[in-house]
Amino acid sequence: QANAYLNTRVLTASRAELRLMLLDGAARFLRQGIDGLNAKDYERSFNGVSQCRAIVMELLTSVRPEQAPDLVERIQSLYSFMYSELVEASFSRDVPRLERVLGLIEFERETWTMAMDKARTERAATGRAADPDRAAIAVQG
Repeated sequence: QANAYLNTRVLTASRAELRLMLLDGAARFLRQGIDGLNAKDYERSFNGVSQCRAIVMELLTSVRPEQAPDLVERIQSLYSFMYSELVEASFSRDVPRLERVLGLIEFERETWTMAMDKARTERAATGRAADPDRAAIAVQG
């Protein structure tokens, strides 16, 4: 039943909402990885960090440069950095390093939420449908 709800939610979400869901998932899985590492449950840690890495890679490859090429380049650099840090921190079992990546993901999520709110406000002010992804990308800079 939970999978049916998630499938419906994903299929009906906008691109901006999907990106927010990815950021939520990345944070949740990274917390799982950190908790596993702290508990010396290395399988749980590996699974959580691996899932987070997969999501960060999806975020990295899904940004569209035609919206704002300079901004997209910076965002891709951030995601590349996060990915590298996840690999290195997982290998060395470095909890503080994983926590710093978690902080970046949480900051990105907060920024994305603000961008979505701004897009909604602009849509309401103009009385027409605006592209929430375009406004969201503009706010991220």
